[in-house]
Amino acid sequence: MHGITDATRVRSLVDQGCHGGRPPSVLGSSQSSFVIAWVMRISARMPDLPSFEVLVAIAKTGSLGAAAREVGLTQQAVSARVASMEAQIGVRLVVRTARGSQMTPAGVVVTEWADKLLDVAEHVDAGLSCLRTESRRRVKVVASLTIAEQLMPRWLVSLQAAAGRLGTAAPEVVLTTTNSDHAITAVLDGGAELGFIETPGAPKGLRSRVVAHDELVLIAPPDHKWTRGNRSVSAAELALTPLVTREPGSGTRDSLTAALRHTLGDTVIQAAPVLELSSAAAVRAAVLAGAGPAVMSRLAVVDDLTVGRLRSVPVTDLNLRRDLRAIWVGARTPPAGAVRDLLAHIATVAVA
Repeated sequence: MHGITDATRVRSLVDQGCHGGRPPSVLGSSQSSFVIAWVMRISARMPDLPSFEVLVAIAKTGSLGAAAREVGLTQQAVSARVASMEAQIGVRLVVRTARGSQMTPAGVVVTEWADKLLDVAEHVDAGLSCLRTESRRRVKVVASLTIAEQLMPRWLVSLQAAAGRLGTAAPEVVLTTTNSDHAITAVLDGGAELGFIETPGAPKGLRSRVVAHDELVLIAPPDHKWTRGNRSVSAAELALTPLVTREPGSGTRDSLTAALRHTLGDTVIQAAPVLELSSAAAVRAAVLAGAGPAVMSRLAVVDDLTVGRLRSVPVTDLNLRRDLRAIWVGARTPPAGAVRDLLAHIATVAVA
């Protein structure tokens, strides 16, 4: 009873004198939620979790030897860990007696705290393991239209096939299609772990990697004046021509503007679009209907060019090749798990 009374006095001393009557900073509820009641910086005298595990094992078994077997250490290592822990915190926790090792009153209280702390640590560790498993199994991807329609299907089918050959499960890819500006915003805001964009250059605040190359082509229907003979169009003439275009924020539209500025200067003024549409399919259909020429990804119109439904028109002094990029938040190396696995696979697939 004497030891229990002393431990009770230690608890009262700590609660009233050290915490100012306030409870510990993390309080658990029956709903497994946590409330931060009091925030403080952890001092250098705070032992690490393995030290607390040793202390709990000693309290549980009543001897250093049995505690050593419990935690998988030698008895000498357990003894040294206790001595180091006591020196660190400045309080005696364990005393040796002829009948084994006993906790001091302070040791009883610290062991109670340690037991709760280890329970929380085990819960956090299990949760982190679950998050790691989820990050390896599933990834939210946002991709600009050309990449989503022309490249992602090939990449994902190839990823599934590669996983099948290895006898593993491919990551689940949840794909959202949008334009490049919205893809950048989604990755910055955390709505997606990985994005794919067509805009020129790497966006600020994000890491990026070139994953493919593409070429924009000026297209027109077969009866358009630009398709007669072997005619080519200059960058200046193209800038002055009303085109069928995608909406603002489209990587294709931004890439054309960047190319024109590179050739004609930053002050170049482009003609207003004859039509402004939100998808490559709509732009293609408008060109086929005679609305006007357009600049599109070769990937999106390759079949039309092959069979002659559309014609490509050379632009003599304009570089319309562009890089397609993957983007993510964080370190230079893509996040471990499904993001890194997907990008590593894409790197092995032949691209345009």
